[in-house]
Amino acid sequence: MRIAKTALGVAVLGSLLFSGASAFGATAPAGGTIQVWGTPANNGGGGVVITGAIADSGKSANANSSGKPTKKGTYKLLTLKKGSILLNTTQLSKDLNNPNTPPTTFNSTTCSGSFAVTDPVPILSGTKAYAGISGTANITVTFAIVLPLTKGKCNTNTNANPIAQYGSVSGTGTVSFG
Repeated sequence: MRIAKTALGVAVLGSLLFSGASAFGATAPAGGTIQVWGTPANNGGGGVVITGAIADSGKSANANSSGKPTKKGTYKLLTLKKGSILLNTTQLSKDLNNPNTPPTTFNSTTCSGSFAVTDPVPILSGTKAYAGISGTANITVTFAIVLPLTKGKCNTNTNANPIAQYGSVSGTGTVSFG
């Protein structure tokens, strides 16, 4: 189960999409409370929608601390319609991939389980409409999985293809511009 949880956690985290700010026309962003909604994808990217004090949508990618996209980065670069935002998802990544953290639920008879992790994610910087952004969003990554049964046991091998899986990213936070 540890391997399956780690593999799915990496996939969900890789598609972590969250947080941001935007301006409407020439109006400067005011900041405030935001809500974050993400749809994971196995390639490390995925869709994101931000509502509340700012409104925008786009995609995310793994990045390094300077915001350069990279496959194994522990930061997230959100490329939104009105600019980009860099997030530090290092702690969230560590918690998702911690082999000592048990799944929230796991049924060894049906080989199904779920897992959720919540961490504060610092909002580091932005470009265009998001220049000067800072803040923190409390992000929850949730996933559920049904693993195949092989020779009467749950196949938790990283090469095993899940029968079904679900993942989501959501959260709320506060942003400011300065």
